Amino acid sequence: MTKSERKLLTSPALRLTVLIGEDDTWHHKPLYSEIVHRAHAAGLAGASVFRGIEGFGASSVVHTSRLLSLSEELPVAVIVVDTEERVLAFLPQLEELVTEGLVTLDPCEVVVTNAKGEASS
Repeated sequence: MTKSERKLLTSPALRLTVLIGEDDTWHHKPLYSEIVHRAHAAGLAGASVFRGIEGFGASSVVHTSRLLSLSEELPVAVIVVDTEERVLAFLPQLEELVTEGLVTLDPCEVVVTNAKGEASS
């Protein structure tokens, strides 16, 4: 079976994005790490952390990775994708952890390719 003959399977999901600063902490640990570990413990499908190169938030202070800048606290995005039910069940933990930052929810479609062209179970 060729690549073009493979079937794409999709399923609805919810994407949770948490935008915080890389220096934000929870009990002396990086906040992004605590979020990932709690998402793992909650059995969510997956979580990834992405470090930004420039950004600003409610403080209106621009943080950048450029060498001439004095700012070091770069933006960090923690992204979790799972079913709507599981992501919504995780939100109370974020309420405890995230005191500054932005939390967004977006409906999305998860795309899974299956080389055999059959529905996965």
